Amino acid sequence: MDGAELIFATLVLAAGTFAFRLAGPLLRTKVRLSPRAERLMTLSAVVLLAALVATSALTEGQEFAGIARPAGVLVGGVLAWRKAPFVAVVIAAAATAALLRLAGVP
Repeated sequence: MDGAELIFATLVLAAGTFAFRLAGPLLRTKVRLSPRAERLMTLSAVVLLAALVATSALTEGQEFAGIARPAGVLVGGVLAWRKAPFVAVVIAAAATAALLRLAGVP
């Protein structure tokens, strides 16, 4: 991909993202969803985020990431659930993974 193609692709993606984000406020008053559909959309966002977290935490490329990374994610998740400050969550998760790797745990 040369420079012109890259710029064109970036502009197309930017325009599509802008149009997609603009559609929400513009169509909110015109499109009505049932309460069940709204609950399902909320639930699907949570499930998608959980799947992304699980995939990122458990795999590296096509391989299992080892124990240290999921342990760090678990510590961060527990602290976030307990409403710890974001900085503390990130530092504790990173420190957990780093200390486990330092101890030889993959």
